[in-house]
Amino acid sequence: MSLHRSSAVRWLLWLAGSVALALGLIGVVLPGLPTTPFILLAAACYAKASPRLHGWLLNHRFLGPMVRDWEAHRSLTRRSKTVAQVSMVVMVGLSAWGLRERPVVLAIVLIAALIGVWVVAHIPTRKP
Repeated sequence: MSLHRSSAVRWLLWLAGSVALALGLIGVVLPGLPTTPFILLAAACYAKASPRLHGWLLNHRFLGPMVRDWEAHRSLTRRSKTVAQVSMVVMVGLSAWGLRERPVVLAIVLIAALIGVWVVAHIPTRKP
């Protein structure tokens, strides 16, 4: 029974990691959809579900450096935090302009943005 449960958990983690990876890759080309958090979530899921896929992410030419950096330090540089927060504010500002006629959706977007900026602000900062 525990073997069945653990393979079900691994399958769910693989699925969550794959969805996160897909969203992260879409975020590369779609403004407003973040890339880094989804890639890091995929790495965390793959670390538990599939050592092979986790290794692939770690060694990926473009995605690997951010995953290795996060896993090594569990912190962000001041520059990374600033870029993340400014990007969020700019994209939310553009979204807010487009959503000004839909106050409920606008409120949800603004609350999500505040949470995002707060989360980034509370990630430990390291020297560059």
